[in-house]
Amino acid sequence: MITIALRHRFADTAIDIAFSAPSPGLTVVFGPSGSGKSTVIAAVSGLLRTERGHVSLDGEVLQDSGHRVWVEPEQRRIGQVFQDARLFPHMNVEANLRYGLRRAAPGPIGFDDVVDLLGIAHLLRRAPHTLSGGEKQRVGIGRALLSQPRLLLLDEPLASLDDARRADILPFLLKLKSTLSLPMLYVTHSLPELSLLADHVVLLEGGTLRASGPIAEIAADASLPLAARDDAGTVLELTVQGHDAARQLTRLTGADIALWVPLLASAVGTRVRVRVPAREIILAGAVPRAISVHNALEGIVRRVVDDPQRRAAMVEAMFGDTVLLARITPDAVGRLALVPGAAVVALVKSTSVDVLTPQ
Repeated sequence: MITIALRHRFADTAIDIAFSAPSPGLTVVFGPSGSGKSTVIAAVSGLLRTERGHVSLDGEVLQDSGHRVWVEPEQRRIGQVFQDARLFPHMNVEANLRYGLRRAAPGPIGFDDVVDLLGIAHLLRRAPHTLSGGEKQRVGIGRALLSQPRLLLLDEPLASLDDARRADILPFLLKLKSTLSLPMLYVTHSLPELSLLADHVVLLEGGTLRASGPIAEIAADASLPLAARDDAGTVLELTVQGHDAARQLTRLTGADIALWVPLLASAVGTRVRVRVPAREIILAGAVPRAISVHNALEGIVRRVVDDPQRRAAMVEAMFGDTVLLARITPDAVGRLALVPGAAVVALVKSTSVDVLTPQ
């Protein structure tokens, strides 16, 4: 478990943030600029000594201002990846990687394993100035891993990359998350990165904590800032149950929900992460007799939250323990008599389900 409680005053703002996050697992620290994301990273790494604070990792206290405990940054065994890779220009890729290994105590993460994990074997003899932005970040991540960290901090590692380079490196980050039992704090303001990578989400706003919890819960909460975005939607972990080649469809299932999506290449039994945009869901009072939509899910309304800025409402619809968000008009809420406990049918086009896991 990672436990963080910080209070600090800057010239123009104050930070008062406290949360816990699972270890191992990837926790995304999410919020707009100025919300306190980078302050959290700096405090955990030991690069910022906050006025008041407590930081502990798996029971070991790294900072406790109340008891005058302070572990120096170099003794915390924390790896860090920044927006720019910060590679040594006079060293080739292999030398940059081995620099991290040389400065670390013996640990379980091997050089060859990192090179294979990040797909950088063909880059080892290259100089940093010959690498693309995405390649530099992969090397920077590799160097951080070879320092044998017990916690990895990633401070907006893709922010300086264009969309194409970002798409190139995301699969490597996903592979890193699934391969290593390493806790990670990942700072971003990118919803696609959050949706694909997060196990746990910490939402910050104005230097304070708005919410903290599993990605499925946070994304489906109509009262939180994620639901106020144009691209709001629900994130689900599902399993490939089967394929219907004749219909060009794949069936995905969870504990309480099943969805048809366009045919996937993933093998039966594969776990996939999907995102269902709130604006793509149609709500009905009953299942229509003839309709082109493949997914008609019968559930009940958990909550309705007004969204006056968009002249809309966000409806939380429950299917067992699974929740989907739907953005509809206030008129539709009235016509369907959508109140907590009311029966509802969610109509979801197969083509509107975003399968986030690389195929």
